[in-house]
Amino acid sequence: MVKINKVSLGLALGILWGATVFFATLWIMARGGGETLIVLKQFYFGYSVSFVGALLGLVYGFVDGFIGGWLIGLLYNAFDKSASQAE
Repeated sequence: MVKINKVSLGLALGILWGATVFFATLWIMARGGGETLIVLKQFYFGYSVSFVGALLGLVYGFVDGFIGGWLIGLLYNAFDKSASQAE
């Protein structure tokens, strides 16, 4: 049985998602703006396609990714235990 470290997975996904939102915002800004990422305003309070918005997206993205990764690790470990006990 392989056990996943929930905190490590949370950190990895948090860093990945935070960096993705940050660099995607900077990319959209460099290309002249647009409405591509404006949907994030519905989920991330205060987000905008700006440098401040990119920093907010980095923080919100990290928190979202961390929570998501932690939950994935929790669920994986829970289901892995039940599958190995059934054998």
